[in-house]
Amino acid sequence: MPIPVPLSGELRAVFGSPTQAVLLDSSPRSRVWRVGLEGGSRVIVKQIAEGGTSGPDGDARYAREVAALRLAARATRPAVAPALLATDAASRVMVLEHLDDLGAADDWMPGYAEALARLHALTGPADAGTLPAWSGPAAADAESFLALAAALDVPVPPRVPDELAGLIERLDPASHHALLHGDPCPGNDLRTAAGVRFVDFEQASLGNGLVELAYLRIGFPTCWCALSVAAAPLAEAEAVYRATWRGLTGREVPGDLVDACAGWLIRGDALVERAHRETVDHLARVPAEDFRWGDVSARERLVHRLGVVADLTRGHDRLHALGQLSSALAVRLLHRWPALRPLPAHSTRPWS
Repeated sequence: MPIPVPLSGELRAVFGSPTQAVLLDSSPRSRVWRVGLEGGSRVIVKQIAEGGTSGPDGDARYAREVAALRLAARATRPAVAPALLATDAASRVMVLEHLDDLGAADDWMPGYAEALARLHALTGPADAGTLPAWSGPAAADAESFLALAAALDVPVPPRVPDELAGLIERLDPASHHALLHGDPCPGNDLRTAAGVRFVDFEQASLGNGLVELAYLRIGFPTCWCALSVAAAPLAEAEAVYRATWRGLTGREVPGDLVDACAGWLIRGDALVERAHRETVDHLARVPAEDFRWGDVSARERLVHRLGVVADLTRGHDRLHALGQLSSALAVRLLHRWPALRPLPAHSTRPWS
C-alpha cells in the first residue's frame, strides 16, 4: 500500500490537496515525496522518522533541519538550499520548494565548492546556539587509531600521541560558527539552473568550514559514494571555495585544511553509515574484516585517507610524525591486502 502524504488539514488549507505524490528514495530516517498540487505546481514533502540505533531522536533531527534551512534562507541570488515553505512540528513534516535538478556534469566541483563556501559564510558568532556545535574527533578516536597501528604491527613514532592530542585541541569547534551541512555528499547537492543547492540538513551544525572542504581530499567521509579527486580539479575547487569565502567575509578561511583531513582519518565512525556510528570501535574491526559501505570497502577508504594525510604532512611541523605513521600504515594495508582498489574518480556520479 502506498504511504499517504502526511499533510495536515492546516497544510492542505494552504497548499490544497495533492493531485499526485511520488515517494522518493531517502534514508531510513526520513520519508520524502514529490507532490503535485492543483494548478500544476509541485512541492517536496519531507517527514522525519523515528528509530535507528540512536534511539527516539526524530524531534531533535526535525528541529535541527528546520533551524538549518532557516539559516540557509539568508542566501539569495542564488540560494543555497530549497525554501522552507511550511512546517508541521507535531508530525515532523516540512514542505519544501521543489527544485529541478539538471543532473550530473563532469565539471560539477567548482559549483559545488562555491555553494559550499556560500553556505558556510552565512553564519557567525551571533548564531551560536541555533544549531549544535560540530562534533570533532575525541581522545577515544586517537586511542583507536594507535590501537589499529599496534594490531597491524606498525611501530608508532614517539611524537604521534602528542601530535594527536594537539590535533584534537585545534579541531575544537568552539571558536568557529560556519553553517555546516553535515553530509555534503554527491546526491545532497542539486545542480539547478540558478546554481548548486544543498538538501538534507538533518545533521547540520556550526563549526569550521574546512571540515567540509576536506571532503574533496579525504574522499567524502560521511558518504556511501567515496570518491577520489585528481590534483588539478581539486586545486581549482579549493581555490574557488577560498575565493568565495574571502569575497563574502573579507578574510581568509580560518584553520588548517591538513588538520581537518587528519581529523577525518582517525574517526572510525567515518567508515560506516550513520545508523552504525557510535556503536563499536570500527577501526578495531579493520584488521579482522573488510566491511563495505556502498561500493567501497572500509580498508579502501582507510588507505585513501592514510595516503592523503601522508602526502599533506610531509612538511607539516605539527603532524609530521602522524604523516610517517600514516604512510607506514598504508604500506602495511596494501601489502597485507594487495587487491584493495583506489577510490572511484570524482567524475563518476551514477547516482545523480
